[in-house]
Amino acid sequence: MDINDIKAARDRIAGYVKRTPLEYSSSLSKHLGTNVFVKYELFQKTGAFKVRGAFNKLMSMSDEERSRGVVAVSGGNHAQAVAYAASVLGVDAVIAMPENTPETYLNATRGYGATVDLQATIAKAFERVKEYEAAGRIFLHPFDDELIIAGQGTVGLEILEDVPDVTDIFVSIGGGGLAGGVAIAAKAANPDIRVWGVETVGADAMSQALAAGEPVTLSAITSIAKTLGAPYVTESTLTMARDLLESVTVITDAEAVKALTFIAERLKVITEPAASCTLAAAAKLRDNFSADSKVVLIFCGGNTSIADACGYLAM
Repeated sequence: MDINDIKAARDRIAGYVKRTPLEYSSSLSKHLGTNVFVKYELFQKTGAFKVRGAFNKLMSMSDEERSRGVVAVSGGNHAQAVAYAASVLGVDAVIAMPENTPETYLNATRGYGATVDLQATIAKAFERVKEYEAAGRIFLHPFDDELIIAGQGTVGLEILEDVPDVTDIFVSIGGGGLAGGVAIAAKAANPDIRVWGVETVGADAMSQALAAGEPVTLSAITSIAKTLGAPYVTESTLTMARDLLESVTVITDAEAVKALTFIAERLKVITEPAASCTLAAAAKLRDNFSADSKVVLIFCGGNTSIADACGYLAM
């Protein structure tokens, strides 16, 4: 996969996804001592970037494949994205989801018309998908699919159009599809752009895989950042991370919540911990920036309920 695939994805999905805003933040710039911009992907339809990949995949399928229906596995945002895109395109969708998925994600996924199949864990949900595939459904993998990755990479194209002299991009990692797609787009424009990956403790499959030199399966997802909760990364996303990312910074849930609170108070938006962690990571890495740096934080999602937010503050 290369930049041409991402450009093709941009053209393919243009009528179905939003071109989300990217804005300079004086508050975050003062906080980090450099020039900070925010890519507000939480304003995307379904509240996260995932619809980009879902539409690109579904629109690349044949009519015969669509007629068989699709199945996906997700702890939240991919579920909503596939459900929404499938509804728009008239495709029947089933989503296997872990039982600890927040109610707001379950309700939204069902609201978009998909059938939800609850499983004990995210690992069990992946196993359940095999049964649906055997019955003929097409599996829309949340991150290990070039069409999915190309769709997510369109976020990178928009960043480069709005801040062509960007020096640093911070992007969250679940399975690594968004990070890989954004990094391919950024490096194609300027190999000197640094792309920094971010995970949270308890949802750190990529950092563990990088340390081990191969994919590692997490025994459980314990972070509150459920949308980063891929139980493993794959050889393809691990290779992209190893080759294209500066590093992967792992922060605590408490650090993510502190950043979420700061963002809510200063920028007046409520992110997911999976998005606010980018600010926490950038703060840890601030010594890498100069006064002239141009740093973009991707706020990948905002599907945090008021109940969840209150729960985070009580931690």
